[in-house]
Amino acid sequence: MHLLNDANQAFTKKQPKLMKQFFFVCALMCLLSCNTDDRDYETIAVAIPEMISKSEFRKSVEVQAAKPSINVGKIYAYEDLIFITDAFKGVHVIDNSNPTAPRATAYLKIPGNEDISIKNNHLYADSATDLVVFDISDLSNVQVVDRLEDVFSVYDYRIPSEAEYADFSNYDFENNVVISWRIVQERREIVDNSLLVFNDAAFSTAAESSVGVGGSLARFQIINDYLYTVGTSALSIFNISNLANPIFENIQYAGWNIETMFYADNYLYLGGTNGMYIYSLENATTPKYVSQFVHWEGCDPVVVDGNYAYLTLRGGNACGQLESVLEVIDITDKTNPTLAARHVLDNPYGLGFKGPTLYVCDGTSGLKVFDKTNPLELQQTQSFTDIHAKDVIPLPNSLLMIGEKALYQYSYNENALQLISTYRLN
Repeated sequence: MHLLNDANQAFTKKQPKLMKQFFFVCALMCLLSCNTDDRDYETIAVAIPEMISKSEFRKSVEVQAAKPSINVGKIYAYEDLIFITDAFKGVHVIDNSNPTAPRATAYLKIPGNEDISIKNNHLYADSATDLVVFDISDLSNVQVVDRLEDVFSVYDYRIPSEAEYADFSNYDFENNVVISWRIVQERREIVDNSLLVFNDAAFSTAAESSVGVGGSLARFQIINDYLYTVGTSALSIFNISNLANPIFENIQYAGWNIETMFYADNYLYLGGTNGMYIYSLENATTPKYVSQFVHWEGCDPVVVDGNYAYLTLRGGNACGQLESVLEVIDITDKTNPTLAARHVLDNPYGLGFKGPTLYVCDGTSGLKVFDKTNPLELQQTQSFTDIHAKDVIPLPNSLLMIGEKALYQYSYNENALQLISTYRLN
């Protein structure tokens, strides 16, 4: 309990470097608490970070020609453009002015990137520890207009899944950035590796504004004059009233193992591996914790429509349990969200809705369409089983859906989806 109180105090301050102190104090405490009486040893796979200096890292952001192959990350739509993040490397820009024939036009090289958000031709992107701002008003001449350094002290280090231990003993957090890993076999004293390896990611608009739309896997949200970003445990707020020169406003503790963020009706809904957190934006610069809906551990994107939240839990992997489900949460009373219904799925990822229709990406089992007129008794109306489905963005006139190998666009035709185009990603 004392540790939790200390964490909350640390995160409410405006010094991002306190975040990493908190995380690694936790790791140190775990190490010190291990039983050292038993001197048994074992050979384990140890991940050694390969790093470069932050100054060198920051010079590598640039605008490049379009690339033909995409390592699919997340999807974002803005006006006639589609942005697809190339996980931890950059962002592909797709011209979608003709939805029947989308065309790649540029590539933004942004090392360490996971998320983006756009308002009035200003694109905000994380780059490991930094927030980078691009002016995309002229796609033939995209410009970097600002960079806020060291605002994300904890980022996704991308520790290899085969590693049993991550060795940060020689890592200078102040001056270096991890760009890759080297796996070595070492004989070490037996410890509880689950306490040592960190494999999770480490950290309505005005009518006259033009703001893009992200999928349900997004960690960035623009609401009026503020950009909200969420990491594993921290919520960061930026004032973007001056679009080209954002100001780091605040950082606060947000929960544990947060993966996604959704905005609805002046509330932020944060999806974590062990629950959904609700924050009020009554004070835009200091979101107020309202409640948490606790569930068993599982990967957890969430969307909200009216009095109900819809979230998917994917089991059978590092997220936690074996079961995979779609949960319907009654949020009529924001202080006491309750489980209203549960539906078994196979391999769920992202989801989205338009009117009475809910679209659920069921991974290798494809895209599933539900009528949610009665949220307590969802009725499946369509299924696309021959595709891989990762996330969706239901736009006013079309549905964007991305999988591992393709970007699909569908029209809403008499309450049923019809394929407009398939854009191969690799």
